[in-house]
Amino acid sequence: MSAMTSIAPDLHARPVGDEAMIKIWFKFVPREGWLPYDTEGLWATVVTEETASVNNVPFLQDGVAEGDIVRFETDADGRHWALGRVVESGNCTIRVLPIPDGPLGRSAHGVHEKFARFGLGGEVFSAEFPLVALTVPAAADFRDVKRLLDQGQADGWWHYEVGCGSQRWWDA
Repeated sequence: MSAMTSIAPDLHARPVGDEAMIKIWFKFVPREGWLPYDTEGLWATVVTEETASVNNVPFLQDGVAEGDIVRFETDADGRHWALGRVVESGNCTIRVLPIPDGPLGRSAHGVHEKFARFGLGGEVFSAEFPLVALTVPAAADFRDVKRLLDQGQADGWWHYEVGCGSQRWWDA
């Protein structure tokens, strides 16, 4: 058994094949008028004893995307806390919130349908709060994704924000 898989019995970890998945926790200052959370846990695959690759899209944490490698430390309770990103994947994190009285209503499914042609993966916060967090892969057509985001906002479908954008994203 390697040192990396020895953390699997941790309450904040689960084995996946030969790899260990752990929950990496991010701490941040909550934004006024936004969700009242100050931490977010993301699943990640252990890379080294101090680093892991993020496996899901963040709803709240800015500056990190699915596929990024983050450095972490483990506290006395076995919780893994992010210290920062060490390798950027090139993927981007976009958050889209449908406008309740807009053409899509509160439909997270409607948001996913609009982005289906780009093959974007993502998650929905909850039925009550249909915030859709999307991972835009590094190889995606950023210009077309940005056009759709801007058009949807202009047409009253949604509000959106970029939680993590690469230089290529910003230049597109």
